[in-house]
Amino acid sequence: MARCYLRWCRVLICVCTPCIFLALLFVYVGLTVCMSMRSMAAPAFEIMPKSPHFVANESVRNNNLIKEIRTFWENQCHKKAFWNQLQLDTDFLFHPILHSPKAKRLTKNSSFDDFLLKKSFSAVHRLNNMTYNVEELPERVQVFARYMQTRDYPVLLQPGGECGAQGKDEREPPLLLFAIKTTPDNFNNRQAIRQTWGQVGWVAGQKINGSGRDNGGAYVRRVFLLGKQNTKEPGVDVSELLKLESNFYGDILQWDFEDTFFNLTLKDVLFWSWFSHSCKQTHFVFKGDDDIFVNTPKLITYLQIQMEKPHVKKNMHNFMFGDVIGAASPNRVNISKYFIPHSFYKGLYPAYAGGGGLVYSGQLTRRLHLISKRVHLFPIDDVYVGMCMVRLNAFPTHNHAFLMFDFPKNEGKDPCSYHTILVIHKRSPNQVVKLWADLKHTQPQCRDVALRLDEINKNQNKYHCAGILKCLWAAVQAYMVFKFSGNWGIRTAYKK
Repeated sequence: MARCYLRWCRVLICVCTPCIFLALLFVYVGLTVCMSMRSMAAPAFEIMPKSPHFVANESVRNNNLIKEIRTFWENQCHKKAFWNQLQLDTDFLFHPILHSPKAKRLTKNSSFDDFLLKKSFSAVHRLNNMTYNVEELPERVQVFARYMQTRDYPVLLQPGGECGAQGKDEREPPLLLFAIKTTPDNFNNRQAIRQTWGQVGWVAGQKINGSGRDNGGAYVRRVFLLGKQNTKEPGVDVSELLKLESNFYGDILQWDFEDTFFNLTLKDVLFWSWFSHSCKQTHFVFKGDDDIFVNTPKLITYLQIQMEKPHVKKNMHNFMFGDVIGAASPNRVNISKYFIPHSFYKGLYPAYAGGGGLVYSGQLTRRLHLISKRVHLFPIDDVYVGMCMVRLNAFPTHNHAFLMFDFPKNEGKDPCSYHTILVIHKRSPNQVVKLWADLKHTQPQCRDVALRLDEINKNQNKYHCAGILKCLWAAVQAYMVFKFSGNWGIRTAYKK
């Protein structure tokens, strides 16, 4: 019996030992991939260069490398998409290795930016192997392509005070500016925001998971971002009413361009310019749509907590968080408002925070303003912000308390559910007013409810590499982005 037992032990050892070593090998490979993914994902505490441009180390600048890079740039011409080629030509002009003296000179003189963006249009049309016919694009994309060179639009209405509407007797610089995208005829949405979560002045904070900050707070300001009403479409002309609204509330910032879905990107670019000149002391910007609900007291406290973290404070020039979407494909359904044809753009999108609601620092806002002068406008606004972030070598941080696609399953039915979030999308003006009243009414009973951010991350690391399979899948995603989207696939984000 003992011999039989020893014989079976030897058999098990011979069979199991290779399996155990193989399993350990997979664990080692998985951990290696996970660590490399962390370095690719540019964690929030990583200190990024403060320059608006990525510049390679001097040690790598040699003739052989320049030849290789020239080959890489030439190989990108196979994309044959209008936007890709425009941006490729612009990037080529600013490339610090290929055109080092010229790039440095142009970087110091931003007056050349608009000229070079426009120059890329003619350069793309001159390519022998490329023929672009704007008339072949869908009508909405045609209109965008014709006017995407233009960014100099005059201001029609603007806040009377500096950096938006503000409360009386401000004793310190504002912590937060609400910059809300709206349309001229959406008065009900704006009014609901003014009466609820978008009130200006001093806003008391609210305790987050035992932070003990009930008595804290900060000053908040507000501005609404608008274009011009399309008078050709049937409807009431609200331009005069909008002037009265602007005079009364002092929170309207309107430019002289048509307020359409594809022109939302213009609101970003022009707002960054306005902010850079008018908001020198504002710490954070909340940019969102006019159909969202914000838990302002907890957002105030959350931002103040972030400012006290040393690694966040050092990285404030890259600070952005929201509902991050990574490795997304362009929408190719021609009946969708998000439709982008292959002839206009090829490749995957960079990681971006959903435009319904996101937060970034004032420092980053000014950097976005500078880098946007070197990135061609793109029809989808939040994707464009992601493109600018890639050019800044920065990365948005995913926050589970930002819900752009509503609560999962029946989670929203809990009376304390809205105390667990910071932002939620797609709420009507009536819902916003009711939710704000409910938030105050349920405050005593929901006082100690944790944010979704902390509950979900309790047993996970920051970038969702909790398991080997998840890390491997993240690696596959990153490879796909890099493989199919050229310059934009350098970094990506991962959503649970």
